[in-house]
Amino acid sequence: MRHARTTLTALHSTLAQHRSARREHLRLQRELAAYDTPSARADLNATVARHTPEQAEPVQRILTDLAYSRRR
Repeated sequence: MRHARTTLTALHSTLAQHRSARREHLRLQRELAAYDTPSARADLNATVARHTPEQAEPVQRILTDLAYSRRR
């Protein structure tokens, strides 16, 4: 029974981490969507370009998704 409790506790913790990461992702997505003019996006791209590829990758992924959804 103790093993099951430990497993459930670990599962609960993992799910909580995923929910937290998802909320943060959605917050960032909303924030980045606010850059809705060409000049604002150019400023944002210049800012992102100053970071390492690892740091910039999550932002670049969201920006790509936003650009795709704007074209539809």
